[in-house]
Amino acid sequence: MAKPQTYDDAAIHVRLKSELPHWYFTDGTIQRTYKTASWKGTLMVVTTIGHLAEAAWHHPDLAVSYDSVTVKLSTHSAKGITDLDFALASKIEEVVAWRPGVPFSGTPSDPRHAYIKYDE
Repeated sequence: MAKPQTYDDAAIHVRLKSELPHWYFTDGTIQRTYKTASWKGTLMVVTTIGHLAEAAWHHPDLAVSYDSVTVKLSTHSAKGITDLDFALASKIEEVVAWRPGVPFSGTPSDPRHAYIKYDE
């Protein structure tokens, strides 16, 4: 099996800026921190990312705390950032940052029901 193409730092920055503006490149990984409202929200985000990563057969590093989850992606077998990393980051962003609209009403505005802090 051929090693996938990796991107150099400049190309990674360009792709992040145009495709994933809330993600950043550092320490050889593309990363994103999702702020949550509580431990309940953190667990929901971790479980969601776990499902997407397993389905994609890609295994991110996660830093989990009470009110945040940091996702770190790189393709270990390629020793760099590949299309697989960008694709999984896009899917994670699409699902975790999704906001309900019609016909869904979303969670009540009461803070007891909040679970994620959306980017503005």
